[in-house]
Amino acid sequence: MRCLLLALPLLSALAPQALAQMPADKIYGVNLGSWLVLEPWMLPVEWQKMGGEICANCTQCIASEFALAKAYPDNVDDLFAKHWDTWLTQNDIEALKAVGINTVRLPLGYWIVEGLVNRAVEYYPRGGLKYLRRGLGWLRDAGIRVILDHHALPGVQTPGQMFTGQCTYDVQFYTPYNYHRALVWTAVMTTLSHLDPNFSSVFSIEAVNEEMMNANDTPGYGDFQKNFVKIVRAVEIILGIPVDGTPQNFLSVMSALPSTNFIAALDGACQSNIFNKDITAALLDAIPILTTIGLSYDLQDILTLSPFDCHDKEPIVTNFMDITWQYNNPPNPADAAIGPQAYDNHLYYSYGVADPNPTAYLESICNLQRVENSAALGNSPMWFGEWSISTNFDATDAFLKDWADAQKLAYSKGAGWIFWNFKIEDGNSYARQWSYFQGLKLGYLTQDPSQYNNPDVCASYIKNSTSNSKKLAKKQRQRHARENYF
Repeated sequence: MRCLLLALPLLSALAPQALAQMPADKIYGVNLGSWLVLEPWMLPVEWQKMGGEICANCTQCIASEFALAKAYPDNVDDLFAKHWDTWLTQNDIEALKAVGINTVRLPLGYWIVEGLVNRAVEYYPRGGLKYLRRGLGWLRDAGIRVILDHHALPGVQTPGQMFTGQCTYDVQFYTPYNYHRALVWTAVMTTLSHLDPNFSSVFSIEAVNEEMMNANDTPGYGDFQKNFVKIVRAVEIILGIPVDGTPQNFLSVMSALPSTNFIAALDGACQSNIFNKDITAALLDAIPILTTIGLSYDLQDILTLSPFDCHDKEPIVTNFMDITWQYNNPPNPADAAIGPQAYDNHLYYSYGVADPNPTAYLESICNLQRVENSAALGNSPMWFGEWSISTNFDATDAFLKDWADAQKLAYSKGAGWIFWNFKIEDGNSYARQWSYFQGLKLGYLTQDPSQYNNPDVCASYIKNSTSNSKKLAKKQRQRHARENYF
């Protein structure tokens, strides 16, 4: 059932696999950050006008969506509706298209699927799905491909971060209850990606953004990775979307399902006992949520009333942070692969990757081996889903041009790159190094993302060293047998 290659020669391992759903050349992308998961540091003026606060420790003030919703329960939906309506506009999408952006990574919180929120103890704004559908329609019309990034997980996946939606050190994602809710979210998003016309530009779903780095702190995460892929493929098998190597017994069961509408087929598949208990439970809990979405967004015909035929659709590219993101014997996400799968890596030098000076930065990035090292462990194709031209020293304009070029060269050795972020609030000091639009305006980033201000920026920094990729390739893990599919 699994499409990932087994024991690859090194050369083959380093070449990104051609996935039909990905942009034809390289990914040249931006994140649509702080739209549907708001991070106050990126728009502090607007945040404070909404009633939020800015403080050194985000756990100690109103510095997250959760905290704002808890503080202002009576008008939080209106506050966020105004933000969603203005932070990302159709003009922004057209501007991205005009400068050659072919992909966006779209950070989402689990609360975009409102039926997953326990309103007794969890506080988030309602109504985001309306704006998500509108924005996806704009992206579809512009021909820009989309990665749906589960950026903020139920229970919070990383401590003390605004991007999780709730700034807290009480991390509860790595529990059966919240793994289950994340699987339901995935079932809903997979269904909409294939059936809602507004979602037709979605080609990938990312399971978890930036899980905790110490694998000792993420119990059960390897099993969740496998179930994440299985839930995507379960929905696709029910829809009749071909995935290479689907066992014949699955196909036989699916051919006997009700074909009157998707919800009926989904319920029938859950009664067939072909999925494991985690998958079955998540699919069953997705049914009432999808039914409600159908009623709320005029999707009844697509979800609950009409026959469906998705045989001509491509399977979703499942996506994980690559294995090097974690340490202490982490699970290898390549072991979860069924059908097309890709891997994500994030790299911000301003957090101490190299000594704080231009020479150290360029020596490091020009000799970066992350693509090769991850490929040797089966994590290919890989894109760099977050990066910026931020530094932890006072950088000149001339250096920032070189810094942008050098990173683009390094990340283009893989499947491509996705800049964080498409924009930062006007007047914000972070905009110079974190806003793609501002980087274009200042000339740090080229108007054509495939081009460089100085394509030879790395020439004097590349060292003659033998890659350790061959050594790492020996550690590539044996894939699980077909019978363990569900």
